[in-house]
Amino acid sequence: MNKLLSLLLFIATASFATDPYPRNPFIDVKQYTFQLEVNDSTDVIYGKASILILFKKSIAEFELDLTNKNAQGFGMEVTQIRQNGKTLSFQHKNDRLKITLDQRITINEQLSFEIDYKGIPQDGLIIGKNKFGDRGFFGDNWPDRGHHWLPVIDHPSDKSAVDFIIIAPLHYSVVSNGLKIEESFIDSKRKLTHWREEVPIPVKVMVVGIARFAVQHAGKVDDISVESWVYPQNRVEGFYDYAVAVKVLDYFHRNIGPYPFKKLANVQSKTRWGGLENASAIFYSESSVNGKGDHEGLIAHEEAHQWFGNSASENDWHHVWLSEGFATYFANLYLEHAHGRDRLVKEQLLDRDQVIKYYQKNPAPIVDTTLTDINKVLSTNTYQKAGWVLHMLRHKVGDSDFWKGIRQYYATYQKSNAMTVDFERTMETATGKDLTLFFDQWLYEGGHPKITGTWRYDAKTSQVLLEISQVQPGIYFRFPLDLKMMGRDGKTHSQTIQIDSKTSKTSLIIPFVPQELTLDPDTWLLFEGSLVKK
Repeated sequence: MNKLLSLLLFIATASFATDPYPRNPFIDVKQYTFQLEVNDSTDVIYGKASILILFKKSIAEFELDLTNKNAQGFGMEVTQIRQNGKTLSFQHKNDRLKITLDQRITINEQLSFEIDYKGIPQDGLIIGKNKFGDRGFFGDNWPDRGHHWLPVIDHPSDKSAVDFIIIAPLHYSVVSNGLKIEESFIDSKRKLTHWREEVPIPVKVMVVGIARFAVQHAGKVDDISVESWVYPQNRVEGFYDYAVAVKVLDYFHRNIGPYPFKKLANVQSKTRWGGLENASAIFYSESSVNGKGDHEGLIAHEEAHQWFGNSASENDWHHVWLSEGFATYFANLYLEHAHGRDRLVKEQLLDRDQVIKYYQKNPAPIVDTTLTDINKVLSTNTYQKAGWVLHMLRHKVGDSDFWKGIRQYYATYQKSNAMTVDFERTMETATGKDLTLFFDQWLYEGGHPKITGTWRYDAKTSQVLLEISQVQPGIYFRFPLDLKMMGRDGKTHSQTIQIDSKTSKTSLIIPFVPQELTLDPDTWLLFEGSLVKK
């Protein structure tokens, strides 16, 4: 089999490959309602889950994800499952909850199931003291840790509406996805808080935070309320640090498409991540609050996820760049908007350095279908390199067509799921360009161009003579290479040449004697290397 045919078969496989999650194509969760009770005397949570499921085929049983109770006493114990008042039999082992139906299911029938359970979460719900010694409970589901405390389909391909009904001691405030529709005192010691998110979202961004909070309404974008939820001890610093979220939301709302949710809360929390893009309730680490206002890029990254990842979600973990790469680059686009082109260039250069260093030990492509550990899908490839792919795509098609394609992609896949091939086809439709080679080499192949060579000026012909080689292992890349030449008197001449082979010789007519030659002067290419003057 020749090398080209092997490459084409690999790309075709990668485009439609699925991650190792055991999907059930015959069920679709339409609504979760989680009633959870927490207290201060124990870490045990008491849960009642109501799950509305659409059955696409008549089946006798189905499975959800829910962690079992282990020898150390952590995990969930299911006490009863009911459907329409009838108790159903079930098996709970290997972190899977198998439910047996007691009736024949009609195709496209919707049934609701009630699951009673309790336990101490192994993970996914962080219970403990914050940096000020105050107790709290913070959901932290990404990437597939929601099933440690919720019975769910813990995969981004299955999206649903969600309600959280929290019963907690009176001193706690509760923040979650969607809008708060009820807050009631149910007795002298407990309070019930009910949040509802009607937009379908993946479990990875379903969340609840139960803690002591200072809350500020930071502003509005159209009719969307932007809120700051911080520890009371960080009230002044937190309100200042999170205030920029209003400007960020306005930029994305105006440029990508309407914000997909009804409110945006920015929350100081115990998340293990620097920021976690929970739908309409972004959780940031405790250290994100310092009163310096120096986390603008992080806030922009997490807000960009509200469009890319939360609303238009990857259908497969191997294609997570559609979430993380987009958030990385759109944060940079916001910084360009807010602070100018130089800030964008600074961020792209920092990202390029990280990509080059990462590749030395990790030569895998962005879409890496060999990964079986979902926790490893987060990498410099899916963040910084994927962001660079979008940057180069913008340069290739031009600003107008780039934004046209982005808006069309989001409009098509909002509240839904997509794969890389869907984004590629959308961009081709929007731009009228064949982008097959671009997507194939930058997303399904590892590496980047590593350029060496020489240049010299021939006074007799008034030409610059270039000899350029790509010395990276693996494939050679095909790309436009921007050049800038400068003479002694400060005159400059810019020109773009097309590189289509591993080695090439090119001559350029220049109207002056150049003293310097710069590759990629405007920072549009992911590459490393330089040319030496002969």
